[in-house]
Amino acid sequence: MESFPTIKNILLLDSEGKRVAVKYYSDDWPTLDAKLSFEKSIFAKTMKTNARTEAEITMFDDYIVVYKFVQDLHFFVTGGSEENELILASVLQGFYDAIGLLLRNSVDKRTALENLDLILLCIDEIVDGGIILETDGSAIAGKVASNGIDGGASLSEQTISQALATAREHLARSLLK
Repeated sequence: MESFPTIKNILLLDSEGKRVAVKYYSDDWPTLDAKLSFEKSIFAKTMKTNARTEAEITMFDDYIVVYKFVQDLHFFVTGGSEENELILASVLQGFYDAIGLLLRNSVDKRTALENLDLILLCIDEIVDGGIILETDGSAIAGKVASNGIDGGASLSEQTISQALATAREHLARSLLK
């Protein structure tokens, strides 16, 4: 038995069960088809539940799945059947809290897709190779933001979406003068 908790995957799906951001840390789903099938199945099993106010827990194919729905996004964290549900729930809550902070509480599919780089960085700050690194949402958001996302990075160091946002801000400021 392992002495530390591990995560099998972190999934962020839209309201139709399509991928927004996913990361697998296990060979339990060796092919893309197996991963897509798992995502479709877990979405179908959970979509009729009311996991909007707090996280729900379910057993699915010998995995523990903790999930939460926010507007048109569905957050999932999967662990093995021997994992502690409270630890999985704290990973889910940390992921959700960090996304909420980074997206300035505008947690919806459109905003998530516009800031996909931040979401993927969040996932990388939470889990590495299946091992949980951090579960505090503000600490995760702080680490992601400190990587120069909100800083004064030059346009060449910014992603396309960040550069467009910077250009929009400059244009708006110049029009107000």
